[in-house]
Amino acid sequence: MSLDVPAGYHPLDSHSVRSFLDGLPAMREKLGGAPDGWTVQEVGDGNLNLVFLVDGPDGSVCVKQSLPYVRAAGESWPLPLDRAFFEQSYYRAVGEHVEGLAPRFYHYQPELYAFVMERLSPHIILRRGLIEGKRYPHVAEHVGEFAARSTFATSDLGATIEEKAEWTAAFAKNTSLIRITAEVVFSDPLSQSPRNRWTSPELDGLARDFRADSALKGAVADFGWRFLTSGQALIHGDLHTGSVMVTETDTRVMDPEFSFVGPIGFDVGAFLANLVMNYLAQPGHATAGDDRRAQADWVLDQVPVFWNTFKRRFLALWETSARGDAYPATMFANPADAAVLAARREAFLDRIFADAVGYAGVKTIRRILGFAHNADFERIADPARRAPLETKAARLARTFLLEPHSFRTPEDIVAAARAA
Repeated sequence: MSLDVPAGYHPLDSHSVRSFLDGLPAMREKLGGAPDGWTVQEVGDGNLNLVFLVDGPDGSVCVKQSLPYVRAAGESWPLPLDRAFFEQSYYRAVGEHVEGLAPRFYHYQPELYAFVMERLSPHIILRRGLIEGKRYPHVAEHVGEFAARSTFATSDLGATIEEKAEWTAAFAKNTSLIRITAEVVFSDPLSQSPRNRWTSPELDGLARDFRADSALKGAVADFGWRFLTSGQALIHGDLHTGSVMVTETDTRVMDPEFSFVGPIGFDVGAFLANLVMNYLAQPGHATAGDDRRAQADWVLDQVPVFWNTFKRRFLALWETSARGDAYPATMFANPADAAVLAARREAFLDRIFADAVGYAGVKTIRRILGFAHNADFERIADPARRAPLETKAARLARTFLLEPHSFRTPEDIVAAARAA
């Protein structure tokens, strides 16, 4: 089909990306040498974009560019190019608050819908490392720090009314990706959508039962409503283990193209869901020499580490860095007010946790019955081995959504996952 693209736009390739970077003096200096001596690799393996890694004699950069369609689906699913604008806008908005936890941002080229950022090396994608049985002792703390710092700073607790209004207005225009989330995460998996897929025929019955489950659909729709209407902070919008790059000591969160002003629990729940899914998938990656039980236990142990870090850091920022217009310090100036404010803070975090559990359920179901699946399960080649593990994950997700009273602490999630 013919795609409508603006004048000046063209998809980059291994040759034109050299010319693009050569035209940016700061990037040319960073890479060093001549463009024909630079090494270029296109490594985009996600659902949407082109990603180039460029190495010169003096340094390296990463170039990311929007395509005018969903890469995983091809030109049959057109998509506006402006997601690159929102991704770089997110980096600009939160960068000073998450220094060392996200790639450094260098340059945005509007007509190409492309930007340049730090190349992360020798980092690998967290999901890949966990599937391979690797452990990263600091990753749960680091991602918890990232989630707390980024959301607090852009909430009405850490930002002024005027700042929050600017983000709300700007990121509300990211409608194409907000719509994708509303459809492929919330509505499609429990509907008769042609985009859905699952391990068939093994999960045909599960998919049919979930589509017929009125209570489950109501709960998912409730969370979909909150996703669209609860503008608590500027959120990453796709915070899963495939959006995190790691070494044993360093963690960087990337790919915030789905960002908008939404519910904080959506980011937190997405990462929780991916830890639990990896835990449940570990038996499918077992070998004769490694039953993966120890690895699975370690992954599940990261659930409370992640949440407790997020909560501790968010509360600490609220105590030391609150400059927003919600719960203003002038209103709680008396010594007797301290206990009241402390209780409100705890209740606020309890609500985020409750939201996170629900969103974890939604995100898990969509990865098993919807359009885009997780490699945690997909890389288990034998359907007969994969399907029972996916079934456990889907049923646990249903429990997250329909029995929220059972999940008051991260240890409750751990216990339910072990019981599954």
